[in-house]
Amino acid sequence: MDLPVMPPLAPMLAKSAKAVPRGEGWMFEPKWDGFRAIVFRDGDEVEIASRSGKPLTRYFPDVVESVRANTPSRCVLDGEIVIAQDGRLSFDLLSNRIHPAESRVTMLSRETPASFVAFDLIALADRSFLDEPLSVRRPALVEALSSAQPPVHVTRVTQDPDEAEEWFATFEGAGLDGVIAKQVDSAYTPNGRTMIKVKHARTADVVVAGYRLHKNSTSERPLLGSLLLGIYAQDGRLQHVGVAASFTQERRAELIDELQPLRLAEDETHPWDQWQDEAAQASGRLPGGQSRWTGTKDLSFVPLRPDLVVEVGYEHMEGDGDHARFRHMARFKRWRPDRDPRSCTYAQLEEVAHYDLADVLL
Repeated sequence: MDLPVMPPLAPMLAKSAKAVPRGEGWMFEPKWDGFRAIVFRDGDEVEIASRSGKPLTRYFPDVVESVRANTPSRCVLDGEIVIAQDGRLSFDLLSNRIHPAESRVTMLSRETPASFVAFDLIALADRSFLDEPLSVRRPALVEALSSAQPPVHVTRVTQDPDEAEEWFATFEGAGLDGVIAKQVDSAYTPNGRTMIKVKHARTADVVVAGYRLHKNSTSERPLLGSLLLGIYAQDGRLQHVGVAASFTQERRAELIDELQPLRLAEDETHPWDQWQDEAAQASGRLPGGQSRWTGTKDLSFVPLRPDLVVEVGYEHMEGDGDHARFRHMARFKRWRPDRDPRSCTYAQLEEVAHYDLADVLL
């Protein structure tokens, strides 16, 4: 592979804002909540790198073929890999691709093919676009992919903040995650937080049902890694909905002590007792099992009596009804000793109006 911009390349990043920015010189696009992907193509040779630089190529053979069929023969593109189901993005189906077995990846690539949504041009033929402003990169991207067919797409953009706010309000129903704002005179800055991201922010009261130990925890000084969170479904099951973490080292040690009174006695049962079953772990619906990204990480946990309620902040739910869970790690806000754990149900969560993904894609 011989391109004017070669891997590894850290993608341009964004910093958070509470509202769509106003003023001159902004360009807005939908925030695609899939796998960030830098695509390098030199003829038939294609490499796909994640945001952290990990290779994604082997997990998305369908995207490799789509890139070969729908992009210039020598290019570097920044974009997002997504999978759609029933007119909206599915992060579950996307995560299923991170699997060590090639046969399973091949099967899933046929059953649930992925799409690539391009939103920036980094290089084309022998020319690097890293130092070019967005006002040059965007039209060059559109021209370079003018003949591209689905499942390769170019993200839509607008310079109207009112339209961007409308996207923020409506596109979530198609599984998108917010809005990205970029300055039209800005260059592509690898690893620089030169973009603005506006994401949905909500809170929920959830049950603390267990915790995982931190990777630096020792028998002499145990440290909490993350709280395991649950919400009660209509049938009375305590559904595992995600985790909350991001505590200081000192606080991790304190939490271990504070949570000890909630640890189960030997004769007590737990709503997630089936977490010890390998099949249940592999389903991804219960804590336990192995991480798809590492294949070896131990995700076993310490069960607690589900008596403690915590308020967390979250941005987006994945899944429907009583099978929904937090798409990303939740943020601890405060303990809620005033709440009855049984009152923590899905009824408290905001219903998002459906929006057809086909109306978002160009």
